[in-house]
Amino acid sequence: MRTLFILLLAAASAAAQQSYDLVVYGGSAGGVMTAVAAARQGLKVALVNPGRHIGGLVSGGLSGTDTGRKEVIGGLALEFYFRAGRYYNLDRHLQELAWMPEPKVAEQIMRDMLRENNVTLIENQRLREETGVRKQGARIVELTSENGARYQAKVFADCSYEGDLMAQAKVSYTFGRESTKQYGESLAGIRAHTPSHQFAVDIPARDENGKLLPEISPEPRGEPGAADKRIQAYNFRVIATNVPANRVPWPKPANYDVKRYELLARYLQAMTPYLGRPLDINEVNLLRIIPNGKADFNNRGGFSTDYIGKNYEYPEGSYATRDRIWKDHEDYQKGFYYFLANDPRVPKPLQDQMNQWGLAKDEFTGTGHWPNQLYVREARRMIGEYVAVQKDLQTDLLKPDAVGMGSYNSDSHNLQRHVSENGFVLNEGDVQVPVKPYQIAYRSLVPKRAEATNLLVPVCLSASHIAYSSMRMEPQYMLLGHAAGIAAALAVKHGVAVQEVPIAELQKQLLAEGAVFEPGIEHHNRALTLIRQRYAPAPRKGPAPWARPAPKR
Repeated sequence: MRTLFILLLAAASAAAQQSYDLVVYGGSAGGVMTAVAAARQGLKVALVNPGRHIGGLVSGGLSGTDTGRKEVIGGLALEFYFRAGRYYNLDRHLQELAWMPEPKVAEQIMRDMLRENNVTLIENQRLREETGVRKQGARIVELTSENGARYQAKVFADCSYEGDLMAQAKVSYTFGRESTKQYGESLAGIRAHTPSHQFAVDIPARDENGKLLPEISPEPRGEPGAADKRIQAYNFRVIATNVPANRVPWPKPANYDVKRYELLARYLQAMTPYLGRPLDINEVNLLRIIPNGKADFNNRGGFSTDYIGKNYEYPEGSYATRDRIWKDHEDYQKGFYYFLANDPRVPKPLQDQMNQWGLAKDEFTGTGHWPNQLYVREARRMIGEYVAVQKDLQTDLLKPDAVGMGSYNSDSHNLQRHVSENGFVLNEGDVQVPVKPYQIAYRSLVPKRAEATNLLVPVCLSASHIAYSSMRMEPQYMLLGHAAGIAAALAVKHGVAVQEVPIAELQKQLLAEGAVFEPGIEHHNRALTLIRQRYAPAPRKGPAPWARPAPKR
C-alpha cells in the first residue's frame, strides 16, 4: 500500500511538472508574439497566462493604436494588423491594414495565431508569490503557479506588464523616475512645468472652508529634476458606442460618492466662461473611432479618466494590493462617466453628448462590458545589459544590435495632482516630446549576464522612465516579442546564454520575417510583401476553370 501511494504521488508530481523549450509568462500582445515567433522556429512553447484573456491592452480596450510612424512597424506586429485588415475585408477599400481593431476581434486573431503555431496556452495560472521562481546559479529552471503546477524550460520570457517573473528571478530593476543627473536626461525627474493635460484656468485647491478638495494630494510637488517613485497614471481604455441597439448606459458604481468629483464640477464650470462655451465630450475624453460604431475612450484634459496618484503601490504590490488598486481605478472611472452623464452641474450640451454614448454591449461580455485589462502604462523596468535613455530617442538613434524600431513621442501621463504655491490645483509629470525614428537594442531585452542567462524581457525592458515613455507602445511590445522569440530559438539552437545569441543571425531571421530596421516606405513595403506572401492563397491544383475544355453537350 505504501509503495502504491508513493507511485501515485510521483505520478501526480510528474503530471504537475511540464517541460518546454520556452515558457512565456504573460498573455500580453508581446507575450503572444514571443510565443508565436519561437514556435515558428520549431521550439516547443508554452504561454502561461495569469488571467483568462489574451492580448493584454490590444484586446483589452486600447483599440486606438499608438502607432507613431507606421512604416517602422514590421514583423509580427505588422502581421497582426494585416490579419485584422483581412478580418474587416479592407481590400474592398484598397486597404490592407486595420490599425484599430475591436477588442473581441484582436483577441480572436491572437488566439488563432497561437493555435495555428501549436503554442500550448495555459490560462488562469498566476505565478506563485515570492516563491514562484527556482534558479540554479544564473539559470532559471522552473516556474510554479499558485495552484502548484510547475513549468520547466530552457529559456523563459517575462511578458507581463508588472515584471513579476523578472523580479522573482532577482534581476535588477527599478520603477518611478530617475533624476536628470542619473543619465543626463533633460526630461527626467519631477517637472517644473507641465503644460499638457493641465487645468487651463486657476481653480482653488481648497473649498470655502479651507478643506482640500478630493483627488488632490497634500504632498509637496518636489524639486524639479529630482528622482521619485511616483508612477504615471493608469486608467481603463473603455470601448463605448453610440449605436442604440448595442449601447449599455454608463453604470453607477456601488460605492458612488458624488463628492469625489467636486473638482471636476468646478473645472467644468470654470471652463465655460474661459472658452465661451462648455467643454466638448472630446475635451474630457479622447475619442478614437474604431469599427462598427464604437470608440476607444482615453484620458484628456485636467480632470479625466486617468486616476492620478493612486497607483504608486502597484509595481511592488502584492496580488491583493494590486486587486485593490484595480478595483479603485474601476470605481473611480465608472463614477467619472456616471457623473458626466447624470449630475445636474454638468453643462447640458456635454451631458447630452455623454448620453449619446454608453458601454458596448458586444464587448467584454464576461466583465459587465467593462475592459478586462487595467492600462498599466509603466510598472517595473529592468536594468539590463543596456539601459535605453533619452539620447537613444533623439540623437543616438542607431544600434549595432537593433531588433526593431520605435517612433512614438516621449509620452508620460501625469504622476501627481498637487497644490501650487498660490493655492491652485496643478497636475505634474505629463511629457509629450517628439522623437525621431530610433532603433531598439537587443541588449535592452536581456538581463545582466551574472543575474540570469536564460531570461528575455520584451515588455518591462531596460529603459529609463523617459525612454520607456516612448518604447511602451503596444506595437513595440509586439515587435520586441517577435525578436525575443527568435532569440530564444537561437539560444536553444546554439546552446548559449541569451546574452550570446549571434546578433547577425538574429537580425537576418527577423528581416526574413518582415522586421523593419530603417525608416522609409520602401522598408515598410518590403515587410508587407513578405507578409502577403505568407497569407497568399495556396496554388490551385490542375488547370484553372476557364482553361478546362468545355463539357460536351
